[in-house]
Amino acid sequence: MLKITCTLEELRETAEQVISSARSKTICFYGEMGAGKTTVIKALVQALGGTDTVNSPTFGIVNEYYFENGELLGYHFDFYRLNSEIEALDLGLEEYLNQDVWIFIEWPEKIKSYLPEDTTDIFINHIDPLTREITLQNS
Repeated sequence: MLKITCTLEELRETAEQVISSARSKTICFYGEMGAGKTTVIKALVQALGGTDTVNSPTFGIVNEYYFENGELLGYHFDFYRLNSEIEALDLGLEEYLNQDVWIFIEWPEKIKSYLPEDTTDIFINHIDPLTREITLQNS
């Protein structure tokens, strides 16, 4: 387990620590609304060398991110709006998860039956308006 307390200014360094500590390219993000899940994912995509603008895929459910050379970096899911797990299968979740790319999942508790066994879980706790506690657990 890795526990880091950081501010926005320290987020790039925190993202690099998360990348080096994650045993899986499938990272599940847990935290209340507004905790900073998308902000952490943005820092991870940048630290990995992604060139895309990162925003929450709440309405589209999935965003794709790419490296500068056009190669796929990974996918970012936001399952907040799902009403049932089966909706994730309708989106082709299994196909996404079977690729060797980074997978960032917000609200993974909505699809817990379909999560791979080897995920890295990130728990984000709001300390104050500028500070978050990020806990990483490899399963």
